[in-house]
Amino acid sequence: MEGMEGQAMFAPPAADSQGPSAPPASMFDSMPGYEGTLAGGGGFLPPPMTPAPVPQPEHGLAQPHWNIPSISEDTAREAFILFASSKCCYNTSPAKHGVITNMEAYNTYRYRMETFTETRSTEWTQEPYQGQPVDAFSQPPPGPWDIPAKSPSFFQEDKQVIKVPYTSSVKSCHSCVGMGRSPCKDCAGAGNKVCWVCNGSGFRHGDDRCHHCSGRGRENCPHCQGQGAKICGICKGKQQLLVYINLTVKWKNNSDSYVVEQSSGLQVDNLSKVSGKELYKDTQYLVYPLIGFPDPAVVRASERLVSEHQGKFTQTSRILQQRQTIELIPITKVTYSWKGNSHIYFVYGNEFKVNADNYPATCCCTII
Repeated sequence: MEGMEGQAMFAPPAADSQGPSAPPASMFDSMPGYEGTLAGGGGFLPPPMTPAPVPQPEHGLAQPHWNIPSISEDTAREAFILFASSKCCYNTSPAKHGVITNMEAYNTYRYRMETFTETRSTEWTQEPYQGQPVDAFSQPPPGPWDIPAKSPSFFQEDKQVIKVPYTSSVKSCHSCVGMGRSPCKDCAGAGNKVCWVCNGSGFRHGDDRCHHCSGRGRENCPHCQGQGAKICGICKGKQQLLVYINLTVKWKNNSDSYVVEQSSGLQVDNLSKVSGKELYKDTQYLVYPLIGFPDPAVVRASERLVSEHQGKFTQTSRILQQRQTIELIPITKVTYSWKGNSHIYFVYGNEFKVNADNYPATCCCTII
């Protein structure tokens, strides 16, 4: 026991053992071009300014016959039957035998604006030192936007973490004060604890010596095997840390959509789950608002979203590509008769998805 207690005395004070603490700011060198970098991240890095291209005059959009023919009655019924069959509590009779009395087309436009961006952020990182190369101050590190990164295809999101060259140095571990071991927090560095069987008395009943602790009243700490200290979780016992700057590069596709209001009665939220017929696509470094589209609501949406995207993302990221598209989404409102009552359902999107609130033949299912 004496040897154990003496060994525990070499560990840092137990009060410092409440888990890994944040490394002190003095642990990190000041690197030119990375002065604002912190442990845990230093926020985004504004990209170098690049001149925006001069807007080119555009002719009005070509105006083909932008209407989608209404679906047939057979297609509407097949979609309705498939919908009813997919619901465990729906009787398919109304879908199969209901009499379709009317079909109305309510095609609508969806405008989508996408901006594919690259953002860069830095943070000080540490790992146990095991002889890795040390290159800090051998020459100035490259700027955060000068470090090459392999970007994915446009509009495909990805992430890459790169060690910044010429920022690596060796420091004494802040957590264990360079000793490689940290005091055990379960026994406060003592290496032993009060015996839980005899509660420290050494005896169980009268003069019967406690067999669990052999009458000592204390037992070796099971968490540190009586050592009073454990291998430091930060440096893994190596006593030193390699500290360096990590650059995180993220590619993200930022997308916003606008759906033109239509009077069919179908909630717009339903349309987010379906696709339509693509009428127009414009992809370039920076797109410009639409000119000459027949629906003024789409033109206004284009003007707003193009302005918002270019104002928002140029401040915090590098824009790599933009894309704007227009889809025509087919919506068919079907009225049908079942047992003398009139009901409606909607078939919409290229997928012929169905929405049918108040379906007339449902039952309550209880899962036991």
